[in-house]
Amino acid sequence: MSSLRLSLRSMWNRSLASALTIFSIALSVTLLLSIDRIRDGVKSSFEQTLSGMDLVVGPRGGSLQVLLYSVFHIGSPNNNIRWQSYEAIRSHPEVAWTIPMSVGDSHRSFPVVGTDESFFKFFKAAGHTVSFSAGQAFAQKFEAVLGYDVAQELHYTLGQKLVLSHGMGEASFHDHEDKPFHVVGILNKTGTPADRTVHISLVDLDAIHEEWHEAVPSNQHEEHEHEEHEHEHHATEHVHAEDSPRFISAFLVGLKSKLGVLSFQRMVNEYAQEPLMAIVPGLTFTELLSLISTADAALFVISIFVIFAGIIGMLASLLTTLEGRRREISILRALGASPFHIFRLFLSEAIFLALGAYLLGYALMYPLLHLLGPVLAHRYGFNISLHFNLAYDLTLLGAVLLLAFLAGIIPALRAYRRSLADGLTIRI
Repeated sequence: MSSLRLSLRSMWNRSLASALTIFSIALSVTLLLSIDRIRDGVKSSFEQTLSGMDLVVGPRGGSLQVLLYSVFHIGSPNNNIRWQSYEAIRSHPEVAWTIPMSVGDSHRSFPVVGTDESFFKFFKAAGHTVSFSAGQAFAQKFEAVLGYDVAQELHYTLGQKLVLSHGMGEASFHDHEDKPFHVVGILNKTGTPADRTVHISLVDLDAIHEEWHEAVPSNQHEEHEHEEHEHEHHATEHVHAEDSPRFISAFLVGLKSKLGVLSFQRMVNEYAQEPLMAIVPGLTFTELLSLISTADAALFVISIFVIFAGIIGMLASLLTTLEGRRREISILRALGASPFHIFRLFLSEAIFLALGAYLLGYALMYPLLHLLGPVLAHRYGFNISLHFNLAYDLTLLGAVLLLAFLAGIIPALRAYRRSLADGLTIRI
């Protein structure tokens, strides 16, 4: 215990050098721990969102694109699905339920999704259907249901008037001011992108796009040619119906039997009326994780190098101070300390520095994730939970202490040899 107290006092006497060493290692520890929490949060959020659905059907294109815009409301489709095709597939005897969706609009950077009452009946988060913290589902024209985070961040309540914008996020360029909506419901927290979504009926989404192109100034048509193409059916062929829209962007499918997923997928992919594709969300999610894992691995490697740099900095600091501490070593020898005691002293300092760096890094992780969490949730709908990952945390702690132990052997060994050579000699 006397050795440990002596090590701590020795570090305190060199507080500035010790603090810088601890902080440099702590930054890398914070980065590694934050990467682990973000990775787990993204995976958990994806799994919660995908729970319960067997297939996602969209216009033919990339599977990742269909998954992102239909389920996570990131991006937009290149084409639409005719309502007649949706009804034909919905009436298939193997289908238990469907949830139609249309995307492409926003409100103050929050995505707007057109759907129908099936969303509130069949969409599940962690095995549970959505529920209301206030109000109810839309039933009349131009009514909206807000996700929990939308209501919280915008401070909206029931009866709030809101105006939707054509286009997604900051790219929106035309407000539908002539057809405002009123909030009639606010959902409970689900931990999915639904928390950051404004839900309206498909028919109302069709209605607000009637002759929308006439409201756009002529000098903006060329600038937004791509967005116009995405909604060309709404702009040029739209005929408003009271009970159904003309087109949707995609729809989620739940089957009566999981055994029929692959055969049903093949049937949709070979649908003759128009080019469609059905994706299995779990398989596409695995593909998405493989893309994320590349960036994850890159950040992990960078963090490892930063840890090595911090450990090397600690080694350099201990070696640099070794010459100046020869008097200290001689005094300790005069007081009866053995060469092995000197060896233990330097090795203990290295381990204490690493332990302090780990604890500081762990403490810094929480405010960092507290700042990053709302940003990730707002832009991508990922909810980061500040949870304990005991196995990973202890493994990282062990790795940091092991590296510090190995690095600490070098200055400890040199101090041991010098204490033997110097004896009680004091060099000035």
